[in-house]
Amino acid sequence: MSARFPVEVRVRTGRDYRDAFADSRRVSTRHFSLHLRLRDGGFCRLGMAVSRKVSPDAVVRNRIKRQVRESFRLRYAEFPPGDCIVVARSGAGALDKAALRKDLALLWDRLIALPPSSPTGTIPRRDAAAGLASATPAPTSPSDTPFLSAPEGAPAPRPTASPGE
Repeated sequence: MSARFPVEVRVRTGRDYRDAFADSRRVSTRHFSLHLRLRDGGFCRLGMAVSRKVSPDAVVRNRIKRQVRESFRLRYAEFPPGDCIVVARSGAGALDKAALRKDLALLWDRLIALPPSSPTGTIPRRDAAAGLASATPAPTSPSDTPFLSAPEGAPAPRPTASPGE
């Protein structure tokens, strides 16, 4: 089994990060902050921001990122579809592995406990140039990637409604 973090589950572009920070819901713990930008359908993608304020030592920052990726992998099926940006705060660098996992578990629990967002409206947006309703295609679930295969005993991914329902 490959331990790679596939492209499909990563927030990669600066624009995606900016959009997530500008239009997001937030949950926090003492050492982490999470910004969630909901999307229609699909799955949850992960982005991370671990700055030098957390630790000037790259080894420590990379250890934090590995722990975030692994805890995300174990619980991603429980998350709503969207872009999750995890921001490490300055005290996170001093934590050991067990404390990091505990704080991340609390962060994921708070994410799952978020109430559903209110609907933005019933009238579809119009594309200004063509005068047509714009529909963003829902991303397909990359369930065939080894990274995203749910661990035994993990809950199944949330069902999403198809566009015709």
